Amino acid sequence: MKTIVTIVFIVVLFGCKESNSERKVVAINNFNMVEPIDIIKAKDITIPVYDYDSFEKLIATNGTKTYVVNFWATWCKPCVEELPSFEKIYDKYKGQNVEVILVSLDFPKKVDDVLVPFIEKNKLKSNVILLDDPKQNRWIPKVDKDWSGAIPATIIINENNRSFYEKSFTFIELEDQLKGFITN
Repeated sequence: MKTIVTIVFIVVLFGCKESNSERKVVAINNFNMVEPIDIIKAKDITIPVYDYDSFEKLIATNGTKTYVVNFWATWCKPCVEELPSFEKIYDKYKGQNVEVILVSLDFPKKVDDVLVPFIEKNKLKSNVILLDDPKQNRWIPKVDKDWSGAIPATIIINENNRSFYEKSFTFIELEDQLKGFITN
C-alpha cells in the first residue's frame, strides 16, 4: 500500500499549470543560517530550494517562534483552496513570532512556468519555498510517521509542541489549532 501511495504521489508531483504577476521576496529568520541547495529568481520573486535535510534545519525550534508549515502544490485543488487561510494567518500573526512557510512540492522544472506565476497571480505573502528531494520514502516518515504522503498536510510546531495534520483547513480551524500553540 505504501508503494502505491508513493507511486501516486510521484506521478501527481510531475503535472499541471497556472499563470500571471506582482512582487515577493522570501525572508524566514533561519534562512540566514541554512543554505538552500538552489535559489530561483524570477522577476521580483525569489524562491529558495531545499532538500529535506536542509528544510528540517529551517524549522528547528528556536525559542518562542511557532512555525505553521503547509505542504502543498499548485496542481492540488484542496491545497489551493486552503491557501487563503494560511495567508490570513500570516497577515494576522506576522508580528507575534509566528512564521508561515508554504512548502511547494511542485516539480522543479515547472517552477518558472507554474509556481512563479501562481505566486504572482495569488499575491502570496507567506514564505514560499520549494522542497526538491526525490527521496520521498525517506523524508515523508520524518515529517510524520503516519503521513501517507497526501497533500495538503500541515505541521504546527514550536519548542513545546508539535502537531501534524493530513487535511485541509478553513481559517477558523487553522487559527483554533494555532491558538493552542501561542497561548501555551
